[in-house]
Amino acid sequence: MATLAPASDIALTPAAAARVAAIAARQNKPAILRLSVEGGGCSGFQYKFGFADAPEAADVVVETDGVRLVVDDISLDLVRGASVDYIESLGGASFKVDNPNAASGCGCGTSFSV
Repeated sequence: MATLAPASDIALTPAAAARVAAIAARQNKPAILRLSVEGGGCSGFQYKFGFADAPEAADVVVETDGVRLVVDDISLDLVRGASVDYIESLGGASFKVDNPNAASGCGCGTSFSV
């Protein structure tokens, strides 16, 4: 059974929640964003985002404005204390992870090392 994460484990900003809600509504999907960490990328680990139909048994869940962010327990060890935001800039728009565990990262912001 998925567990509700304390606010100190991971956070979803209101801007990110609003963007997830808008995309989910357009695609007629539940407003559940999955964040996972995989090996690879130019710095060793990379963030992967996707929509989920429901939380899985080993997931931790945080909710902001009715939108849920789900993270598997293994990935959570690498992103504990992080926040997921949505930013728009001249370079484009994307979800951004502010990860206090990352010792370094790449220029695109999707890869990090610990």
